[in-house]
Amino acid sequence: LHQPMYYFLSNLSLVDICFTSTTIPKMLWNIQTQSRVITYEGCITQMHFFLLFAGLDNFLLTVMAYDRFVAICHPLHYMVIMNPRLCGLLILVSWITSALHSLLESLMVLRLSLCPDLEIPHFFCELNQMVQLACSDTILNNMVMYFGAVLLGGGPFVCILYSYSKIVSSICRMPSAQRKYKAFSTCVSHLSVVSFFYGTGVGVYLSSAVTQSSDSSATASVMYTVVTPMLNPIYRIKT
Repeated sequence: LHQPMYYFLSNLSLVDICFTSTTIPKMLWNIQTQSRVITYEGCITQMHFFLLFAGLDNFLLTVMAYDRFVAICHPLHYMVIMNPRLCGLLILVSWITSALHSLLESLMVLRLSLCPDLEIPHFFCELNQMVQLACSDTILNNMVMYFGAVLLGGGPFVCILYSYSKIVSSICRMPSAQRKYKAFSTCVSHLSVVSFFYGTGVGVYLSSAVTQSSDSSATASVMYTVVTPMLNPIYRIKT
């Protein structure tokens, strides 16, 4: 249990619990009470913590892809490279980066003038929806939002693709079919979670940019706010 893989998995478990706790309890309460009201302060708070834990999920999945890369491509040096100091540093950098990003986005929304009795066509206060429904100029908000999405979303995704390109290359060079299967089986569940997380996350922003339909956006949001955290325990079991 002191191996780096389980250290990252324990952090992912904590982040998943916090991630779902930002939206699901409020959604269930709304269904129970038949009330869809949320205060301005509550909405900003929900959005802030949603961005924080979504970013952490993103970074942890990237760190775990790097962990698989080292384990498969450099197995003899695994414990030397993935030492406790590096693992702790990776987790710390993930927390700091996510916290700064969520704080920046929250402050950018606070500067906007929102219309009274605002109705959000969503089951939680999502950043993109908040910006779209503002009554003031949102050019700066859109620039910060899309720059953050490219840098903090696209950057880790490129790192994951690079890690798995090296993993696939290393697996193909293995002489034994049994070794190939064993190495690949440790990555399948992680790849599934990554595909759901990034696929639905990108789908939310593309659908909102192309069409004004809130149903497709809400459906995609359910996938990465509920389904993806549910798949992570499967990853933990298989790993």
